[in-house]
Amino acid sequence: MDPNVQLLLYVIPTLIGFLFVLPFSSFLSKPFEERFPSLSNERGRLFFGLILTTLAGFAVSIQTLWISSKVSEGGNFCASSSVFSCDDVIGNAQYNTDPIFGLPWGGVGAVTFCILLYLVYSTSKEPNAEWVDSHLKFGTLITFGGFFIIALLVYYEFQMEKICQYCTTAHVANVAAFIGFFRLMRLNESEDWNQQ
Repeated sequence: MDPNVQLLLYVIPTLIGFLFVLPFSSFLSKPFEERFPSLSNERGRLFFGLILTTLAGFAVSIQTLWISSKVSEGGNFCASSSVFSCDDVIGNAQYNTDPIFGLPWGGVGAVTFCILLYLVYSTSKEPNAEWVDSHLKFGTLITFGGFFIIALLVYYEFQMEKICQYCTTAHVANVAAFIGFFRLMRLNESEDWNQQ
């Protein structure tokens, strides 16, 4: 499968999830509310968007980890002579691992999105449990910390003069997850949390 077509498998759910965590998402859900009643309230829309986004972020992170392994074995996946080349970015031995533990960035992203997915999914299943507040704050904190990692990785891309489309999709998923966790945290602090 063409790498750019495959990228759409991650971009589309990430963007749909992003739209659902934004404040104006109610107009998007109108056609689906009869079939999926949870989309009729803000909390349900936020959970849907956040679960979709973190799942897509996890999947694209696994893909970048696989690309990293493939390139390190001498293969290629999406090599290009243009500015968009995930092989050149992910396969760069100087920048392809985190500077503290030496782990591949794709692995770091996969673990992070897996934790975020657990936090949001468990909260969606028991929205009135006593630990919900801490789950939402922890998710907000993790995704906020992701902005510093995104800044570092964008700096690396600037140094290489290449852009990794798969990495950018994971970055967008982190931004969407931050918005979703932050909005859920604020909603949980209000009287509207249990509004039907």
